[in-house]
Amino acid sequence: MAKLKITLVKSLIGRPEKQRVTVRTLGLTRLNRSVIQEDTPQIRGMVNKVSHLLKVEEITDGEPQVVEKRAQES
Repeated sequence: MAKLKITLVKSLIGRPEKQRVTVRTLGLTRLNRSVIQEDTPQIRGMVNKVSHLLKVEEITDGEPQVVEKRAQES
């Protein structure tokens, strides 16, 4: 099964509590930290809810590929 590398690229300051809880549930605690999660419908749903705060890469055969990059780069 494929995996997702999820990175928090925008701050949670001033965000609604539901978004903060979703990011924490994904396993992200600090800015620019990454976690690797299984690619399941539940994880995809959480990612879609806070996609404006995240950078998501799909990992297949050890090589990451960018899937979604919704947050603007500075």
